[in-house]
Amino acid sequence: MNPLEPPDIHHLNAAQGWLGLGDCQSAFDELKLINPLMRSHPDVLAVRCDIFTAAMKWPAVVTVAWALVKLVPDRPRGWVQRSFGLHGLKQTQQAFDLLLPAARKFPDIPAIPYDLACYCAQLGKLEEARRWLDQSYEIGDATILKVAARQDADLAPLFVNASEG
Repeated sequence: MNPLEPPDIHHLNAAQGWLGLGDCQSAFDELKLINPLMRSHPDVLAVRCDIFTAAMKWPAVVTVAWALVKLVPDRPRGWVQRSFGLHGLKQTQQAFDLLLPAARKFPDIPAIPYDLACYCAQLGKLEEARRWLDQSYEIGDATILKVAARQDADLAPLFVNASEG
C-alpha cells in the first residue's frame, strides 16, 4: 500500500504525538481529520489500535487489529495487538491460539514469544511459559526483557518461587 501523503501523514503524526502525551481523545480527533478514503490505511489503523489500547477499549482493539491482520498479514503488529486485546477481554486462551502461528511467521520478533509466555503463565502453563520467555530472551535484548518480565503482572506466576528471571 502506498504511504500516506500530506496532509494525512501530518494528522497521523499529530495523532501519535497526542498519544505520546497521553491524550487519547485528541489523538482520536486528529485521526478524524484524515481523508475518509485513507482511514483504512494500515498505518492509520495501527495508530487507531494504539489509541484504543491506551484507552483499554479492548473490543475496539480486537476489531481494528483483526482488520490489520487481514489487510497486512506480513506485519506482526496486528497479530500482537489482536491477542493483547483478547487477553484484555479475559479471552486468554484465544489470545494464545491466535498468536501462536505468528511465532513461526515472525521468528525474530521477541514480543511474540514474550506475549505467549504471558498468556501461558496466566493459563497456568508455567513450564510452557518459561520456554516462551526464554525464547524471547534469545531473540531480543535479554537484559531489558528480564527487567520487564520481573515487573509484568502477567508473568508473576513464574517468579513466585523462582530466584532468577
